[in-house]
Formats: sequence, structure tokens, C-alpha cells
Amino acid sequence: MKLLQRYILGELVRVFLVLVVILTVMLVFVGLFREATERGLGPVRILQIMPFVVPSMLPFTIPATLLLSVCVVYGRISGDLEVIAAKSAGISALQLLMPAFLLGAILAVGSFGLLNYAIPWGVSNIERIVTQALEEIFFDVLATQHYFSNPNEGYTITVRDVKNRTLLDATIRYRRNHQQFTIRAEAARIRFDLKEKQVLIDVKNVSGGGAGNDFSGEMKHSELRFPLEMELGKVACRNLTMDTLLREIEQAEMDQKRLAAEKNIEATMVLFTGDFEQFANQEISTLDKQSKRALTDERKYRSEIHNRFSMSASCWFFAVLGGPFAMLQARRQFITSFIICFLPILIVYYPVMFLMINLCKTGALTPWWAMWVPNMIIGVAGFLVLRKVVQH
Repeated sequence: MKLLQRYILGELVRVFLVLVVILTVMLVFVGLFREATERGLGPVRILQIMPFVVPSMLPFTIPATLLLSVCVVYGRISGDLEVIAAKSAGISALQLLMPAFLLGAILAVGSFGLLNYAIPWGVSNIERIVTQALEEIFFDVLATQHYFSNPNEGYTITVRDVKNRTLLDATIRYRRNHQQFTIRAEAARIRFDLKEKQVLIDVKNVSGGGAGNDFSGEMKHSELRFPLEMELGKVACRNLTMDTLLREIEQAEMDQKRLAAEKNIEATMVLFTGDFEQFANQEISTLDKQSKRALTDERKYRSEIHNRFSMSASCWFFAVLGGPFAMLQARRQFITSFIICFLPILIVYYPVMFLMINLCKTGALTPWWAMWVPNMIIGVAGFLVLRKVVQH
């Protein structure tokens, strides 16, 4: 690279690294505070999670940070009349912008790697740490509040005290088969089956029972099992690797073919019997729902794949828009240029991106081109600004 381009690239990298560290640290603390609030994590667990939160933040901070870096560097050199000096020496403005385009392309590749590998890796480790902390969190809630409730699964636990992980004077209320049960135990010992996601409670000296009975059949056993409330089994598609997404798409397509064949068999049987009211039976309705669910999953996974490519490439498109715009403004007040440039992106780019994602998931649009519409808008705006900068 020529000396002037190396100088600009060095300035871009230096400013970018400083800004991305500052912005990522700020967002990491916000993300950790949210994670700690939602899951009741302690300081030790927060410190353990911190290294894994950073990769999940970087793909969202890199494009905006690159735009700010480009506005800082090109706004300064243009404000110092260095662009005019370069043009007077026969150097095109396009040559001055090449370092920004190169850095944008490199960061686009890096962002794709983060989206495809780093985020699934970080999320899986966060879930592992949270899983290990579930037992600790459970006992902390009982020890401090003397009460634990899981309304989704229909059970509550009230205790007088917790000593050595033993519940003293425990009152357990739960529902089974539309009946409400209340039992009282002098002591109860809790164990966790994280593999099956269950809470196992060994009760001693039990009294109580179900509605209309002193003791239900379940009360003959000293062990109660309740589902453990956790969302770890439901992995969002954005936290899956590309290979996993492709396998899920293949599985969804196979499920659709299988369900369509089963539905055809059921319809054929109904035609043979002549009982046309069976077209509305429960089994055919269930097959329809499962087929629609498989189709929805396939669309969701395909949209996620193309969204990753589009989000990664946004780094380059932001550089294409930000560099010429900062040159055109020719202001050392880079914050002004950044706000003027980023505000339309905030108003147009991100709403259009979310709109395209939703339309692709519903099947209204095809992901391979619809997910690129936001980048095309930025690209057209950047091309118009770039042409003006090169001409004048």
C-alpha cells in the first residue's frame, strides 16, 4: 500500500480499536446486568459469564463503531484540507477511501465468524454456567425469601428455614390431574437432575394430602418430582452454527414430506370409507399443524442464514457511506457527522432489516434477496455521496 493509504489505515485501526473496546465494555455491563436480573446470578457467576458475553455483543457494535471511526478519521483529514492537498497532487478521493473499504471488508469477514462460531460458543458456555448455578440460585431464593413459586408448572414451596441445604418445616403445594395437593414435611432434601431438568424433593414426616383424601396415592412415596423452570433446552436459531442450521433445514424438509405423505394416506382412507366428515378429524388437523410448524421452522432457519451474511456485510456498506459523507462534510466535529450519518441508518436501515426478517419468516418474501434490501439502501446512498466526492 502507498504511504498515504497506510497512514489512513493505521489511523482507522487505532481509532476503531479504542472505540470498540469502550462501546463493547459499556454494552457488556448492560448485558450482564440484564442477565443477572433475569436469572438471579451472583457476582461470581457474573465474572464467569463476562468472557462469553463479549462475542455476542461484537457483531452489533462493530458496524456502528466502524462508522464512527470512519467519520472521525475522514472528517479530521478533510477538515484539515488534507483531501484537497491530496487532490492537488493528483490523488483521487477514491484512493483515500480504499483503506476504509478494505477495513470494512475485513471486519465483515470477522463479523460473520463471530455470528457463526463465537456467538454459539459463548451462548453454550453461558448456559453451562447458569445450569451449574441453578441449584445455588434455588437455595438462595429459599434461604432469603423462604418462598419459591413456579406458576407455569403449578407448584410452590414455603419453608421456615434452610440449613445445610435441608428445608425445615416445608409446605409444598402443587397440582396433579386438575387436583390441588398440599403437603407439610418436617424436613425436605432437594436434589437436582439437570439432565432431565427436574427438581427432586425427598420429604420426611409428611402430613397433608389431596382434595377429598387425607393421603393421595402419590403421597405414599417420599420423593416428589417437579419440572425445573429453565429455557436452556430452547436454543434460538441465532445461537446455532451454520452447519446446525443447514441440518435443521434438511430435517424440516424431510418432516414436511413425511407429514404430507401421512396426510395423503389419511385422506385416501377417508375417501375409501366415504365418511367425509373425517376430513376434519383430530388426526388430520394435527398433521396440518405439524406440517405448518415444520414449514415455519424451515423459513426461520433460511432467514437466519441470509441474515448473517447481510449483517456481516453491513460493515462494508457502512464504510462506503460513512467515508465519503465525512469527506463531504469536511468537519473536525466528527460527532456531528456521525449523528447526521447514523440517524438515517437508525431510522431506515434497522426497521427495514427487522421488517425483511419478519416477512421472510412468514414466507411473504424470499430471504436470498430480501435480507439484502437494507444493505442495498445504504449502498445506493453511499454511491451517490461517493460520486459527488469524486467529482468535486
